[in-house]
Amino acid sequence: MNFNISRYHFNTESLLDDLDPEHFEKLAASMQQIEKKKGEIIFKKGESSKGVYILKKGKVKIFQMNQDSRPQILYIYKSGESFGYKPLLCKETHPVTAATLEDSIISFIPKAPFFEVLKVSPQLSNRLLFNLSHEFTVWVNTTTAFAQQTVKERFALTLLILNEKYKKAGSKKPVELNLSREDLSCYVGTASESLIRIIREFKEKKILEVKGRKIKIIDPKALMSLTEFY
Repeated sequence: MNFNISRYHFNTESLLDDLDPEHFEKLAASMQQIEKKKGEIIFKKGESSKGVYILKKGKVKIFQMNQDSRPQILYIYKSGESFGYKPLLCKETHPVTAATLEDSIISFIPKAPFFEVLKVSPQLSNRLLFNLSHEFTVWVNTTTAFAQQTVKERFALTLLILNEKYKKAGSKKPVELNLSREDLSCYVGTASESLIRIIREFKEKKILEVKGRKIKIIDPKALMSLTEFY
């Protein structure tokens, strides 16, 4: 029984791969490197989109505030993923806020050179269409799953998503997650106290190992048995 990560993960291709050398060089020449400390804001909900972000190192979360004025994490980006370009394409403001989960390095392409290349590059246009279509499917799958699940089931699914997302290629070692309980609860959509109780239960059942804020996933199959959405 395998977990189909592509249902819940932006398994999208790099925007810069396979571009004509001339177009790649134009984007590369305009690219700026941004270094952000853990917890820093990259852009806020309601701000105009200024360009495209490519995460080179670290982790970035995007989130909205829910009805209780608590942040609801919608997605966590890892190294190599691009973000922030959807509102740029439809000329709207950012619908979410983006912030770093750890010290991060981000490559930023301003919108002017990005649009200049987009007008003349079929490769970039096709890549954007593919990525946007796939990301829409991911949003639908994740929203549907979370809307129909209990807190425990949502947490199990969240752990499976993060397990697949952060495991190293070819490695059989258990994945170790280093996220605060607050961030995890904001991802699952529950109170920290509820999440801590479930973590304790999973630890007692030998599904997880816990040391401080670090969580090591020992038994992914047990997590799969707790959720039908895989």
